[in-house]
Amino acid sequence: THCISSAASDVYKRQPLIMLMKILLNYKKIDYKSIMPKASVKRLIECNKEQLVDLVLDIESYPKFIPYCLGAKIHEKKEENNLILIIADLTIGKGPFKATYKSDVRFNKDTDTILVTNIEGPLKHLNNKWVFLEKDSATEISFDIDFEIENKFLNIVMNKSFQYGLDKIADSFQKRANDLFKGR
Repeated sequence: THCISSAASDVYKRQPLIMLMKILLNYKKIDYKSIMPKASVKRLIECNKEQLVDLVLDIESYPKFIPYCLGAKIHEKKEENNLILIIADLTIGKGPFKATYKSDVRFNKDTDTILVTNIEGPLKHLNNKWVFLEKDSATEISFDIDFEIENKFLNIVMNKSFQYGLDKIADSFQKRANDLFKGR
């Protein structure tokens, strides 16, 4: 009986490897558009709209409070009419895995929106949109993100946990806003 339970134990230990092999064998058959990470989050944060916009546009401070953000650099920042235009790098990762991507960030003062698109890096595409709506003494933010990593297999992995990760990032922005602005 010891041999049987040992063999059964080996099968269970290999389950993740078996699942990975099944994914790889079906790699060409997968409809990738249906598994690209997309998510939305909405929060009501107790601060005024301008403070929250400034917090989101303060990209270089992200490593201080955003999980897995290892570095940030603004290459260019300028104002044109009703727009603030920023070109910035973010380095994200955990453990031995890290990657830097460059983004075009555009804040439209008239519509209170920030649009972010990918310029270069490990992302095939990135589109995210922040919308800021002042409500009494608070600001409602809506954040929508749609992206695709060049590596199709990583897209499959990311899709499973992406909403959780986005919620953690939203929690971080909310905590940072509370730390900086609550009661002011």
